[in-house]
Amino acid sequence: MRLVVGVDGSESSLRAVDWAADNAALRRTPLRLVYASLWERYEGASLGRNAERPSEQVMAEDIVETAERRAHRRQPDVHVSTDVLPEEPEQALVRESHSALAVVLGHRGRSGMTEAILGSVGVTVAEHAHCPVVVLRCGDDDQVRPGTPGRIVLGVDEKPAGSAALRFAAEEAGLRGIPLEAVHVSRHGVTGTLLRSGERESDAAPALDEALRDVPIGLEVLRRTVSGRPRDALLAASRDAALLVVGARRRPGHFGPQLGRVAHGVLHHAACPVAVVPELS
Repeated sequence: MRLVVGVDGSESSLRAVDWAADNAALRRTPLRLVYASLWERYEGASLGRNAERPSEQVMAEDIVETAERRAHRRQPDVHVSTDVLPEEPEQALVRESHSALAVVLGHRGRSGMTEAILGSVGVTVAEHAHCPVVVLRCGDDDQVRPGTPGRIVLGVDEKPAGSAALRFAAEEAGLRGIPLEAVHVSRHGVTGTLLRSGERESDAAPALDEALRDVPIGLEVLRRTVSGRPRDALLAASRDAALLVVGARRRPGHFGPQLGRVAHGVLHHAACPVAVVPELS
């Protein structure tokens, strides 16, 4: 298994390379850098008339070579491979996710249209990937290393015990040697009293205990219960976190959008990298 990074030459994608290289070093796993574009749709017809390689292909190869050099400078001992794929980025990265530990993406693409780029690639990959998807927003600190102050924040929902999101968050915290903070949000106090069916405000602490029952022994765990909107609570927690982890419930056989409003909100507005972890329901 390996970490896969989608690269496009933007500064954001190069920060994603840095983050993934550090993570690959922690996990002692290979790193794969992928550039995907349908360049042959627009330039392939010229191949018969011109023996030279299409300009988009030349650019793509330069992009992955630059990213490869950066990864080697960042983590010389990590094995790095590259590929240029003539297909839509979303399709290529979802397919890559079948054999990946995680797919890592930058938030801002070459066009500079941050919301459009995230909407067209990052969200689509997060909705359909078969592994965790980590998105680094513009301005994320790319210097997160073992021992760096911070914590891994996990958003705890109504089906937390044994969840893939919990396992991923606990592993990240253990690898980095930093605490795991589990945040359970009750809607009590927002527009009157609004709690999940059968939940009392006093149930929040037991719910966290149930969620964290399988956390590895020795991992420092912080439990926090807050009232309010889950999206707002997690965005607040992201301000001094190394990584925010949320689960995404998947509906087998459903091919439409697979992310809820909370996951959408933190992907677009979190102050730290966000990991969306698929959960089959």
